Amino acid sequence: MLHDTALLAADPLAAGPLAAGPLATAAADTAPTASTAQLVLAALIGIVVIVGLIVWLKMHPFLALVLGSGALALVAGIGLTDTFTSFTAGLGTTVAGVGVLIALGAIIGKLLIDSGGADRIVDTILDRTPVKRLPWAMALIAFVVGIPLFFEVGVVLLIPVVMIVARRMRTNPVLVGIPALAGLSALHGLVPPHPGPLLAIDALGANLGLTLGLGLLVAVPTVIISGPLLAIPLTRWVKLDPPTTVLGMSDDAAGGAGGNGAGGSGGASSSDGAGKATGTATATEAGTTTLRKPSFGISVLVVLLPVILMLARSVVEIAGATETGWGTVLEFLGEPLVALLITSLFALFAFGTAVGRTRQQLGDLVGSSFAPIAGILLIVGAGGGFKQTLVDSGVGDVIASGIADAGITPLLAGWLVAALIRIATGSATVATITAAGIMAPLAAGLDPTQAALLVLAIGAGSVFLSHVNDAGFWLVKEYFGMTVGQTFKTWSLMESVLSVVALLVVLLLGAFV
Repeated sequence: MLHDTALLAADPLAAGPLAAGPLATAAADTAPTASTAQLVLAALIGIVVIVGLIVWLKMHPFLALVLGSGALALVAGIGLTDTFTSFTAGLGTTVAGVGVLIALGAIIGKLLIDSGGADRIVDTILDRTPVKRLPWAMALIAFVVGIPLFFEVGVVLLIPVVMIVARRMRTNPVLVGIPALAGLSALHGLVPPHPGPLLAIDALGANLGLTLGLGLLVAVPTVIISGPLLAIPLTRWVKLDPPTTVLGMSDDAAGGAGGNGAGGSGGASSSDGAGKATGTATATEAGTTTLRKPSFGISVLVVLLPVILMLARSVVEIAGATETGWGTVLEFLGEPLVALLITSLFALFAFGTAVGRTRQQLGDLVGSSFAPIAGILLIVGAGGGFKQTLVDSGVGDVIASGIADAGITPLLAGWLVAALIRIATGSATVATITAAGIMAPLAAGLDPTQAALLVLAIGAGSVFLSHVNDAGFWLVKEYFGMTVGQTFKTWSLMESVLSVVALLVVLLLGAFV
């Protein structure tokens, strides 16, 4: 996670438990002595295999990454018996470092949704927002709840809210929908603990706390420009009627579905443009026990607690106060694993015991949070294996040398690679994985701040130009009831603007830090 050699040795994300084990040693021994042309060809074939299998054969990215890594290793001259040695080492190291963080994040997100905490955040913000400011309120809501929630979960949670607000405002749903989607997408691509940024941090040896702070800094202007401001001209280019129903239901019924992860909440009232769409209690699955809904303050605290702890650690490290008593404590509490573990335990109390859930119900909730992330963990692990194959084969060094000789800054190069893979595969995660593996050798010569900015540049590129090969494209199209052309003019354009604005902010920061 941390950039320089001394800190790498101390950080389990940068040097996982397998890094010094027999698999890693074996991987280091498999590096071939191929020519530059052969290594470049190996990289191209590996990437083409991955893209081709995903795009044309519709193969799951996990299998595509495994086969692409094998093709790269064979063409690069690694022995047949060692074809997957580097891949296995990289997969193990990545899952050991990143997998636990993703699992803890999933627990927090599940508890936040099922307890009604996410609904409480939405209701409170909408309650206090005038009608004219609702697009900005939707961006703020997405920014807050997007920190712990995966993009797809955030969309499912917020789209009903968007439709309720648009219906009661009697306005084009694009006006309030684009700000919400911009907030979710920016957090997904730029801010840990989302899988893409976590994987890039691990691959590039960046500091998680520093990347988190810079990611939030980059995300704020990015969301403002690509969300509320961009939504104004988009509503003129794509004219949609105010929705008459919300996912086939009346807005009251849709609002009442909040708190179960599938419905939404909130909406504009006739008096002040905001109103509560959910009550103060939710029912259990059996319908026999009434659960209290957590307060707004507690819900926001759970969302921001890991952010606060990890940022505090970064401040201590930057200030050089790690040897002091309080500095040591903050350094420990801000360790990503510790920060998310503390938050998970606090969420179990705040969203469980404190609102009336039994221990059995809490155990079932935690267990149900793992199933949706199984595929993500496999893809992330396979991405780590592909990255390690790139590094051990020598391909990464050749590409890094070529980028350096071409005079392209690492930040721009990282964005370009990620954007190209994103356009080709439609997957932000695969784009991040591939770009991070290619850029890893260049990151070795960067200071901690530049390494963190490289993570953000890759994250920005990974969300560029969502189109028909991206599941998110069709998700937005169907929820908003748009044509393919209208989806290109709204969602695809917003993603492209978001990506470019984020890159420009990253480049601006890179010029001054």
